[in-house]
Amino acid sequence: MWLRRGTGKIIVNNKDYTEYFDTNVSILSAATPFRICPVGTNYNVQANVRGGGKKAQADAIKLGIARALVKLDVNLRAVFRKYKLLTVDSRQVERKKYGQRGARRKFQFVKR
Repeated sequence: MWLRRGTGKIIVNNKDYTEYFDTNVSILSAATPFRICPVGTNYNVQANVRGGGKKAQADAIKLGIARALVKLDVNLRAVFRKYKLLTVDSRQVERKKYGQRGARRKFQFVKR
């Protein structure tokens, strides 16, 4: 993720973020730090993301922008904490267990 002086553009994988993300939820999520912090519109963001889904990628961009803006201005930390923008979503896929069909699902029980 690169943060440079500019006009508030967000480029994701060499596309504008409104083209890259297909849902309004993801578009709004990625731009949340800029909407909360008025200083953010003075910077352009270039982000490369891979893996996960589009929603997770939007959340990763949101976290990256918030962290970068906090490095520039420490006073934003309290504001971003209030809106939970500096919190990492640490959920991961639970592994498949042996002797089972999936992570939680068991094989079908046969009575006879």
